[in-house]
Amino acid sequence: MSANNRLKLQSPAPDFTLLDQDKKAQTLSKMQGKWVILYFYPKDETSGCVAEACSFRDNIAALKAKNTVVWGVSVDNPDSHAQFAKNHQLPFTLLADPAGSIAKRYGSLRNLLFFKVAKRHSFIIDPQGKIAKIYRKVSPQSHIAEILADLKKLQN
Repeated sequence: MSANNRLKLQSPAPDFTLLDQDKKAQTLSKMQGKWVILYFYPKDETSGCVAEACSFRDNIAALKAKNTVVWGVSVDNPDSHAQFAKNHQLPFTLLADPAGSIAKRYGSLRNLLFFKVAKRHSFIIDPQGKIAKIYRKVSPQSHIAEILADLKKLQN
């Protein structure tokens, strides 16, 4: 059974530790008590990924007001993430998953012939560390509106 089929609403989110854009280790289980938007994306500096990241950036105040942190994950390395964050003034954490092991655990890894990329999937993880919402079809331009609406529903 693939991870894609194992992940269910209200199941514990698979825990992990990855390096962020500042090369600091970040562990998902340390986020308990907060809502987490965990979004996987294919590649730093590609058009859809820039659009999605900037929409999170532009709505970060609304997300913080909902006790929510944003973590973006791709197979790019921390240096690439640091440049991406700097170029677009991204005020949230970007996590490097160069082996694709975490993306695979979330059913979000695409193996192409000679390389791997993360699929554009997102998850809302509740303050108890459980998966509250799974998005397997994401439009970079409209995704933030879905997230904000779903957070409002989930938090009421």
